[in-house]
Amino acid sequence: MTLWQATILALVQAVTEFLPVSSSGHLILLPRLLGWSDQGLAFDVATNTGTLLAVVAYYFRDLKALALGALRGTPAALGEPDPRRFVLQLAVATFPAALCGLLFHDVIATVARNPLLIAANAALFGLLLGAADRFGGRERTISDLTWIQVMAIGAAQALALNPGTSRSGITITAALFLGLARPEAARFSFLLSVPIGVLAAGHELLKTVRGGSGEVAVGLAPTIVGVVVSAVAGYAVIGWLLGWLRRRSLTVFVAYRWLLALTIVLLFWK
Repeated sequence: MTLWQATILALVQAVTEFLPVSSSGHLILLPRLLGWSDQGLAFDVATNTGTLLAVVAYYFRDLKALALGALRGTPAALGEPDPRRFVLQLAVATFPAALCGLLFHDVIATVARNPLLIAANAALFGLLLGAADRFGGRERTISDLTWIQVMAIGAAQALALNPGTSRSGITITAALFLGLARPEAARFSFLLSVPIGVLAAGHELLKTVRGGSGEVAVGLAPTIVGVVVSAVAGYAVIGWLLGWLRRRSLTVFVAYRWLLALTIVLLFWK
């Protein structure tokens, strides 16, 4: 992989990780369209690590307050969730995706990267996103979530292991169906990306140290470029999307997902 290819893939990851359009689907399809070799799941995780750093940087104050509040038992600020309760909720919501990732890693890295499966997921979960945006209550905040509702969002996140689903898209969809306002749904989705991102990065690092990853080797320099570019660009995308959701609906992303699905079918149907 060249540094130019790593840069392009990292930019695509940064934009599509936070927009509800599926980063994994784009990262799988782009190399095929451009005639590049598939970069493999390990590089996808590297760029995911970059967008994880973007979330940590953007929400650094929130994450710091949560960590300190959970350790010290500090009462919640006005309008904010209780720190200890919220940290535990994030852990509970992360468990389904972490378990499924371990159990189905090989399937995700091979069979699930089929273009037509990506198209089906893009279209189906795009419909659900549109329905949630149209019929969701859009009045509640993160602090209003019950344990059962948090577990439901966590189960939805596990579905995003299917390329084309979109982790941010499916978790925002679930949160909207549960009545959260659009910016609150996005905020919960982004914060939820931190623990699962840490686990995914740690898992890949452990495999690399053990020398048994079995993934495509792209080299150290392209990997570093992928992490840095996706982190910087991802930070900008988070701010842009939150601003968009305060004023507009998600309809444009639903339309894009259907256009993406149609394009994939036309290109890859045999």
